[in-house]
Amino acid sequence: MHEQSKAAKRRFYDGSFHARFFTGEGIDIGGKPDPLARYIGLFAGMKSVKTWDIKDGDAQFLTGIKDESYDFLMASHSLEHMVDVMESLRNWLRIVKPGGYLIITVPDEDLYEMGYWPSKWNGDHKHTFTIYKEKSWSPVSINIFDLIVELKLEVERIVLVNDFFLEEFRGIDQTMMPSAECSIEFIVKKEMG
Repeated sequence: MHEQSKAAKRRFYDGSFHARFFTGEGIDIGGKPDPLARYIGLFAGMKSVKTWDIKDGDAQFLTGIKDESYDFLMASHSLEHMVDVMESLRNWLRIVKPGGYLIITVPDEDLYEMGYWPSKWNGDHKHTFTIYKEKSWSPVSINIFDLIVELKLEVERIVLVNDFFLEEFRGIDQTMMPSAECSIEFIVKKEMG
């Protein structure tokens, strides 16, 4: 529920979003109904943000978008809906300029799914994510570290975002609360040519 808005408050106080990550022209994958574009005035380096959502086509392929079109790609809670995560990431990298950033947020499997598969909270989830575990309870778990190694990406940061996650409310979808985030945010840089 409005994960982009929750994250915008946190990101506003992080100088890296102003100076590097949200600069130039970007694309927001799966941005509706809470698009990153509404925050252009808060991040001075952000010139424009195109919102790509279901009506625009399959976000796994991004058909019709030319290679190296954007300075950054934001995907908040979209990767878990893709059929093929690796193909999605390759296409997402394809449309980002060399030296550009992918800022990706996915639900953490232990904070969001909490041991339930299929997802108790969102029936369209095709994968669960963890930063890294040798063995997961989820039959569709993906380690973020493994994605980064396989794609040979330059890591800017990987963060478990459990702001306002409350143990006493474990067992309910805390993302429906106005302040709780239960996610992993990873930011990677596309290699220069």
